[in-house]
Amino acid sequence: MTIHELKPTIVWKNFHTLTQIPRPSKHESKAAEAIEAFGKSLGLESFRDEIGNVIIRKPATPGYENRKGVILQGHCDMVPQKNSDKVHDFKKDPIETIVDGEWIKANGTTLGADNGLGVALAMAVLESKDIEHGPIEVLITIDEETGMTGARELKAGVIKGDILINLDSETEGEAYVGCAGGLDCRAAFAYERVEVPQSDKDIEAVTAETYATFDLAVKGCVGGHSGMDINLGRANANKVMARLLISLMPYDYRLVNWNGGTLRNAIPRESFATILLPKEAFEPATAAIEALAEQIKAEYKGTDPEMSISLAPAKEEAKNYIDEDVTDAVVLAVFGCPDGIERMSDAIPGLVETSNNLAIVETNDKEIVVISLLRGSVDTAKDALGLKMECVFSLAGADVTFEGGYSGWAPNPDSDILNVMKKVYNDLYDKELKVMAIHAGLECGILGGTYPAWDMISMGPTLLSPHSPGERAHIPSVEKCWNFLKEVLKNIPEK
Repeated sequence: MTIHELKPTIVWKNFHTLTQIPRPSKHESKAAEAIEAFGKSLGLESFRDEIGNVIIRKPATPGYENRKGVILQGHCDMVPQKNSDKVHDFKKDPIETIVDGEWIKANGTTLGADNGLGVALAMAVLESKDIEHGPIEVLITIDEETGMTGARELKAGVIKGDILINLDSETEGEAYVGCAGGLDCRAAFAYERVEVPQSDKDIEAVTAETYATFDLAVKGCVGGHSGMDINLGRANANKVMARLLISLMPYDYRLVNWNGGTLRNAIPRESFATILLPKEAFEPATAAIEALAEQIKAEYKGTDPEMSISLAPAKEEAKNYIDEDVTDAVVLAVFGCPDGIERMSDAIPGLVETSNNLAIVETNDKEIVVISLLRGSVDTAKDALGLKMECVFSLAGADVTFEGGYSGWAPNPDSDILNVMKKVYNDLYDKELKVMAIHAGLECGILGGTYPAWDMISMGPTLLSPHSPGERAHIPSVEKCWNFLKEVLKNIPEK
């Protein structure tokens, strides 16, 4: 079976169209243009605002003109993650989909169901001719995954509706009424490069005669969404790498470079370091790494069974390295920095309140930069975690800056759309709709700051492992969401 045979056809054909358009964050303009053109092809008012968000308006069906206006909202960008052995250019290549039983996935890359399926549901509503509904606006934002730029830059007064239905949640049968806020942390360690001479009279000196270059790699971690999956205890490849480098300190190694993780909102799956080791220390250092690797893999066998750790000769000999003091400071700070769950919520059982994802370590010409994404449903607790991280990195000599902060979305117990959804879901499926808050950062928090009168809720089909090449969508849940959404639109209250 292929994607073209899946039901409901009206949803899956629109999702397939999106998979054929490269749309990584900050490079999603072609997708936005295609969605705008799609709206115009239906004869609907369609335009892009100053930042590039797409807005499409569909008039009410006869007899529903007095209903509250509904905004169906999603984002058109996707997280570009692939397996290390997969050849794929996210700026040029389409996503190759595979139907595997009740699931659809991609071939070695992220699927883009986050949030392509939400956008496809909204497009299907626009296209459908047999749904009864009041006035509808579709708002498709840009750059949600790397900065929520579209949501941040949406101007007041552009959107006319009263109720926002965000289509970016990831579990069918659950409605989300609150989400975490976020904060980006950047810790930069300035360094000097030390040249490696060919030889030196001092036999303990770092020279091309006494030292050899090796590649240390952590691969095969599961990774995942830094909000949805942070509570699963999966390995952070950068933290594993720091632990390995600490174990090499007795062998007098030198760090040439360190690069791990690629996205601030994805738990890092891989981390790579190039190091110099005394030639005479290679065998005992290798034995130490192998022994520690077995311990680490045993610790994570339940969450990251495919993790691999290797130390091997590099293809080229390094000509310089990072000075020792900075190396030690970076490695110790990364290992000592808070990562994962900081605190669980007292208000909602099972909900992560505050967390950090130590997402990226990258070496440029002048600095080693460590990038983290903090999340929290309580702003003061999130800020306190930021202070803790600042203390760790500042003591290690880093220049620490914070940016991109945004507040969470507080639940509204008197929500009309929540009451409608609960009744409709029970009537359709003879089952209660679960009302939840989420640790991920939905755009609702930011959009509600610009449009405080909106009644907001979030829903979506079931996705697993978003933000990783293991991302997959549950096919039956898409049809359930489609039927649910149609019935909700029919039952929107009057103004």
